Amino acid sequence: MTNRSQAVTTSDGRCARAQIQRCAVTPPRLQLSHVSKRFGNTAALCDVGLSVHPGETVAVIGENGAGKSTLMKILAGVVTPDAGELRIDGQVVADNRTFARRGPREAMAQGIALIHQELNLHHNLSVAENLFLGREPSHCGWLNRNRMRRESARWLDRVGLDLSPDTEVAGLPIASQQLIEIARALSMDANVVIMDEPTSSLSDEEATRLFGLIRELESDGVSILYISHRMGEITRLAHRVEVLRDGCHVGTLVDDEIQSDVMVQRMVGRELTPTTRQTASCDEVILSVNDLRVGSRSAPSINFSVHAGEVVVLVGLVGAGRTEIVEAIFGIRDRCGGQVRMGDDTVGAGPRDAIAAGMGLVPEDRKTAGLLLNSSVRDNTTMTAMMRHTHWGSIDRRWQRRATATLIDQLGIKAASPLVEAAALSGGNQQKVVLGKWLHDPTRVLLLDEPTRGVDIGAKAEIYRLIADWVRQTDRANGVLAVSSEMEEVFAIADRVLVVAEGQITGELARHELSEEAIMRLAVPQS
Repeated sequence: MTNRSQAVTTSDGRCARAQIQRCAVTPPRLQLSHVSKRFGNTAALCDVGLSVHPGETVAVIGENGAGKSTLMKILAGVVTPDAGELRIDGQVVADNRTFARRGPREAMAQGIALIHQELNLHHNLSVAENLFLGREPSHCGWLNRNRMRRESARWLDRVGLDLSPDTEVAGLPIASQQLIEIARALSMDANVVIMDEPTSSLSDEEATRLFGLIRELESDGVSILYISHRMGEITRLAHRVEVLRDGCHVGTLVDDEIQSDVMVQRMVGRELTPTTRQTASCDEVILSVNDLRVGSRSAPSINFSVHAGEVVVLVGLVGAGRTEIVEAIFGIRDRCGGQVRMGDDTVGAGPRDAIAAGMGLVPEDRKTAGLLLNSSVRDNTTMTAMMRHTHWGSIDRRWQRRATATLIDQLGIKAASPLVEAAALSGGNQQKVVLGKWLHDPTRVLLLDEPTRGVDIGAKAEIYRLIADWVRQTDRANGVLAVSSEMEEVFAIADRVLVVAEGQITGELARHELSEEAIMRLAVPQS
């Protein structure tokens, strides 16, 4: 078994060439060969192979829809391939004849644990019940809750989550739910841990703790398969990078090849045009927030405005209250005081009032709050404008088909058909659908909460250009209020930044004043 602690490392923490050479002569812990999978007319994977050695971290990268998540779900027993072979420690455990009989329970028994990109928790259960769901400890036929709590506390502590095992998952922040997913995978004592976008909702501090855990797992001989759209994470962690494009394996990167520019080029097969942002706001105040209080009447008052043609970004540490401010503006969180105005008109306190006034919200959690997963792309992209195109109880299907086709083309949504269910799309394409449903009249202000969470670098560039074009439409200027935890994204889209700490705005930065240092000085509470 290759021991990560014995490996020569480079200054950035990756294994040097000597480690790669040792892995090459060590039998793979896991090896997939000739894997293919189709969903209807869409080829998700075409004759793809993948291997990982003990103590090795292999990154799997590609644009949304490249087949990464499908490949990982096959390993975890969630999806059955049409063809392929799986070997663990050199032994065939599934092939064309037996893959259909292999499910998640068999995958766990084979030592494979998956941290899902889309959170897969049961909100009506406690943290401990979620951690041990399907493998609850028992004694003489009775559920051993004390042991379950004790074991849960140990794994929660390991991921740095200060939370009672008896806490119900419903209502927990997305970042906490992400850490619970990670704790659940680690609690399985797996030999292969698959991490699909594990830091998408984590703060920098939480992500750094996770990276330390990965190094500990490597030193114990655990194999890591790591999926991320954040190139810096891959550069920092990966011993080897496997690249997928349109369901096909298109290359392997090692050593000095593991660089952001090289990875992006292999992923997209083209050079990306850098996004340039030019401030073009006008004097018209399109959204104003006056003495808004969130949570209680004693909470700090929030005051700011968004001008037509402007993108304002709320930044701050996890738990600072950015999402709460956006949700209160849109009316899905109670306002405890203050006023929201669109132009000269006061906006009522409910979502219907916000939508009628010309607001749209793209929530942080697209799966549970942004989409009707079992409805079609066509219905999802047109739902916000459907009532205006319904006559005598019947939807204008001609308008609906035309509007959907326009949005699919405008946003570059990859779907086999407008009638395919939203659940069948990749995460990035789902995010485009959530955004697209608001790009109808009369929306004039978009509230975007982590607008590119789980979206690949190519799709991010497309969404950034879409935001820039939308706020500066030729016939009218619109406004955007966004929440983002990614500094690169903030610098790409923001005309102005409002820093939030402990539920209040602690400072404002114009575009020319932006720097990570300036933001952090305002984001960290001084008392």
